[in-house]
Amino acid sequence: MNESALKQIAMKKALENHNTVKEKGEKKSDLKEALIASEIRYRRLFESAKDGILILDAETGMIVDVNPFLINLLGYSKSDFIEKAIWEIGFLNDIIENKEKFAELQQNKYVRYEDLPLKTSTGNKIHVEFVSNVYIENQKEVIQCNIRDITERINIQNEIKFQVDLINNVGQAIVATDLQGTVIYWNNAAEKIYGWLSSEAIGQNIIHLTPAQQTKEQAIDSMQKLSMGQTWAGEFLVKRKDGSSFPAFVTDTPMVSSDGELKGIIGISSDVTERKRNELELILAKEKAEESERLKSAFLANMSHEIRTPMNGILGFTELLKNIDLNGEQQQQYIGIIEKSGARLLNIINDIISISKIESKETRITVTETNVNELMAFIYHFFKPEAAKKNLKFSFKNGLSTKDAFVNTDREKIYAILTNLVKNAIKFTQSGYIETGYNVKNGFIEFYVSDSGTGIPLEQREYIFERFRQGNETLTSNYEGAGLGLSISKAYVEMLGGKIWIKNRTAESSLNGDREITGSVFYFTIPANFTQKIKPDIAVKVVDNEAKGNAKKLKILLVEDDFNSELLMRAYLKMFAKEILHVSNGIDAVNICKKNDDIDLILMDINMLGMNGYEATRNIRTFNNHVVIIAQTAYALSGDKEKVIAAGCNNYISKPISHHVLCKMINSYFN
Repeated sequence: MNESALKQIAMKKALENHNTVKEKGEKKSDLKEALIASEIRYRRLFESAKDGILILDAETGMIVDVNPFLINLLGYSKSDFIEKAIWEIGFLNDIIENKEKFAELQQNKYVRYEDLPLKTSTGNKIHVEFVSNVYIENQKEVIQCNIRDITERINIQNEIKFQVDLINNVGQAIVATDLQGTVIYWNNAAEKIYGWLSSEAIGQNIIHLTPAQQTKEQAIDSMQKLSMGQTWAGEFLVKRKDGSSFPAFVTDTPMVSSDGELKGIIGISSDVTERKRNELELILAKEKAEESERLKSAFLANMSHEIRTPMNGILGFTELLKNIDLNGEQQQQYIGIIEKSGARLLNIINDIISISKIESKETRITVTETNVNELMAFIYHFFKPEAAKKNLKFSFKNGLSTKDAFVNTDREKIYAILTNLVKNAIKFTQSGYIETGYNVKNGFIEFYVSDSGTGIPLEQREYIFERFRQGNETLTSNYEGAGLGLSISKAYVEMLGGKIWIKNRTAESSLNGDREITGSVFYFTIPANFTQKIKPDIAVKVVDNEAKGNAKKLKILLVEDDFNSELLMRAYLKMFAKEILHVSNGIDAVNICKKNDDIDLILMDINMLGMNGYEATRNIRTFNNHVVIIAQTAYALSGDKEKVIAAGCNNYISKPISHHVLCKMINSYFN
């Protein structure tokens, strides 16, 4: 190869090398430009990003860069970030609290916080999503932290959660369904009210879960209103999971999308059982109040009639007795009317007192050994003359022999019950018969009073035992009485542990074959607490309680502050007395007893001004224990007898004082 050829080859190689170097230079220049362009693009993204960005040295944890968005978001300056460890910055303490956590980040190369609370420079709390990645830059590991403000999203989520919690904690069942009736929401109250769990209810048809007993009109009205986008409300029975029904008040509201399309129904329902119960109680209370007002008016009218009628007899015939032209027969007739009117008035007062004692729960049961046969015989002999006046056949039947008829019970209560029933039978029976008696059944003594009177219609039996009511209230002007006897009897029977009821006696009518009432039978029971003691038969005796044959004449002190009562008592005591002393107050009674230690009997009024009868008796007993003291009082309440005995009296008699009872009591001490 000649020299010329070698030169050409060398020239060619040199040119190729030149071109290669040139190309490499150009490529290097292009790469540099590309890197610069990339850096510019990254910086632009870094500076304009809508998320906060922190760049950290992966080895030291020092912040090397922070973008403007994060600076603006938190309200700090760039110098507050640069060349500081992330754990040294107060508002980032929740991200990494110590170097160990940072080491964990270095090792895992990735950390994510879904909801991280941060505080701005003004103290406001914000929520961010925090993501950290480790990557290589210029052969060196760096950490990029991306911080996204999710405060608005968290606030919306919290608001939704609050509303869900609110809905779940209300007392009303809230149920949402689609247009086919499939349940898509079921709150906690719905679980409690209907018995279905939310997991059981969602996806099921509402008709199968809560069958409703709507009326046809309600169903049509509901469909029409909901289809027009209107709310419907109504009340009807709904079934629970266990099959039980309850009254529900339901409000259905259309569920409409933002474009106005009907998507489903939201139903809000309440169990109104308690409200219905309260409404019923209010209705019953109103009816009871109205009935009470009616009864009060009837009672006042009846009391006016029952008090004024005998008072008319008393005052009217007393006025007539002043006529000096009356013969003895007329005088006795008028006196008899006055006496009967007074007894009628006293019965009214006694009934009012008895019902008042029952109302105030002051009535007490006093159990004594009682011979039922003796009691029945007493009732028979007592009412036989009254029945005979109306030409009524009156009889009684005993269910036991006299020696087996001893029971432990309250004799006075049984007497009062039988008295009320027999009096009513005589009052409402115009002809025929009255029969009273008893039988022993299933551990109870069952008494009865049967008559052939007017009977009690079925509709009136509901209230016959209520106070101030009578069997036939249209007849109250024809029959005397306050309408309290049966109410008192019922209360006494229940106190004794028994029950009282009524049945009508019926017979077939000859006119149309229907059964007509021919009388009534009242029954009541008491526990048959028989005593083991056997006593001989006791006959009912009429005892002469007058003072005839009383050999001893008494020195009597009458303590009485009412002039009329004093005159009456002087007349009653005249047959017993050799001397009657009188004072009108307790102090004088004590003083006269100190001066007269030979006083045999004291009739002590209880209700006096100054020193009353209780105090006077206690004082007298401090120096005289032998004198007989009988308390006399116009009070007739439970506990009066116990109080006077406790004060030192020997016995007790209530006003109006019966001459017969007073004589019997005095004779028991001195004859």
